[in-house]
Amino acid sequence: MSRIWQASAPVTLYHDGKCPLCQREVAWLSRHPRRERVNSVDIRDEKFSPEALGLTFKTMMGRLHVQDARGEWYVGMDASRALYAVLGYRRLVRISLLPGLRPGMDMSYRFFARHRERIGRWLPAPRPDSSDTL
Repeated sequence: MSRIWQASAPVTLYHDGKCPLCQREVAWLSRHPRRERVNSVDIRDEKFSPEALGLTFKTMMGRLHVQDARGEWYVGMDASRALYAVLGYRRLVRISLLPGLRPGMDMSYRFFARHRERIGRWLPAPRPDSSDTL
């Protein structure tokens, strides 16, 4: 696998369109100054076919998936890292890869991924003009 912080833009972010936290993130990305570096695909859209990518819906629902311009796949916390790398946050990505931080961040992501819908329901609904981010 290539270095995560060297993910090539544009990336395609495959997200759960019914997840409240995912909806917030996609809304934030749509307003980001470098938004042209990210394409988003709702994996719950009836026109989307995970099989065309060689994946299953269950697999894609379990963890975040990002594919970069070279066709490199990033999954789970590495998908978040690749996404933020192409948005220009490479230093933060490198910090998240430090031996003392990476395992904890990866474990936290797995917990978050399993409970994202429940966690999302705890948050107040964003206002239409809100600039909230995750």
